[in-house]
Amino acid sequence: MFRFFALFLPAFLLACPASAAQCGGDFQTFLAAMARDAQAAGVSRAVIDQAFAGVTSDPAVLNFDRRQRGTFRKSFEEYAATRVIPARINRARKLMQSHVALLSRIERQFGVPKELLMAIWTLESDNGTGDMGKLPVIRTIATLAHDCRRSELFQTELIAALKIVQRGDLPLRDLIGAYAGEIGQTQFLPSSYIKYGVDYDGSGHVDLRHNVPDVLASTANLLKVNGWRPGAPFGEGTENFQVMREWNRSEIYRKTMALFAERLR
Repeated sequence: MFRFFALFLPAFLLACPASAAQCGGDFQTFLAAMARDAQAAGVSRAVIDQAFAGVTSDPAVLNFDRRQRGTFRKSFEEYAATRVIPARINRARKLMQSHVALLSRIERQFGVPKELLMAIWTLESDNGTGDMGKLPVIRTIATLAHDCRRSELFQTELIAALKIVQRGDLPLRDLIGAYAGEIGQTQFLPSSYIKYGVDYDGSGHVDLRHNVPDVLASTANLLKVNGWRPGAPFGEGTENFQVMREWNRSEIYRKTMALFAERLR
């Protein structure tokens, strides 16, 4: 989710407020300031010390971040042809059958069609079998927060990542993600993990890396909270298509989501 969000950030997120840790400069000095901000936000010193131990800036993350602009240079038809493919559709249909009770329950509760949930789950991580990222989330987001281009945004994400650990949702060893810190089978940024995550199996924790009920319910919850209209269409030009912008701001990606869901009907 939000893998291409950097292209669309509003201007107010590009500036660093006076109250935030100072971006740029010495990385360890920056981390020390972030530690103070995290404590002020309620994160324990023990969690902060564990999470920040040995953390250094990751130049590969910065290089990727600078290269990602213009990801959608392909047309919708070109992009969708590489994503909406028979192998993925067949696997998604089989999983819809094996998770029929779960999907029906989620659709009744949150109003999001099971076909769209399956489309998102498939496109984001091939239903948990594909690449969910291999980078330590704390290091990745600390690197992006230290960089002055979008420091405020990623400082917020860094504190949210620490809260995931503090809540016990994921241990630090499992806080692994993609190049912007996206986590889990439907690629939530840490702030979305905290805001929309649902403990759907009643385990006491929100696990978006390993727990399918949590993954699917949290995905549906994000759309519901942002205004999803149950029973209404979600193709291009509809109100629900606009709600899907909270998932991914790229129109091409959202059209691909809708196409995948249509193929599953």
